[in-house]
Amino acid sequence: MVTKGNNQNDFKNCPITATMEVIGGKWKPLILYNLTLGTRRFGELSVRIPAISRKVLTEQLKELERDGLVVRQQFKEMPPRVEYSLTEKSNSLVAVFKEIAKWGNQNLLINQE
Repeated sequence: MVTKGNNQNDFKNCPITATMEVIGGKWKPLILYNLTLGTRRFGELSVRIPAISRKVLTEQLKELERDGLVVRQQFKEMPPRVEYSLTEKSNSLVAVFKEIAKWGNQNLLINQE
């Protein structure tokens, strides 16, 4: 029996929902995963994720920066150079991504034979 005060569909205090709002979607996990491999320039990210448009990549990087998961470092050079890297906060996601990759390999990719 569900009472009004204990609605199981109320996810506003759910830690998984809160996390997925920040790192979920089609592109953010791929961007973050690529940055776990090291600092990347915008063009490098664009090449490593060829299906993403430059506009969407820019928007997603801005959102990740706003949420404190990505650091954008701009160098005063000509032509301008911008590098992206993980913050300390997002570095703690590296283990999570490794586990997701492990699960995907064991449960999705290997069983395709």
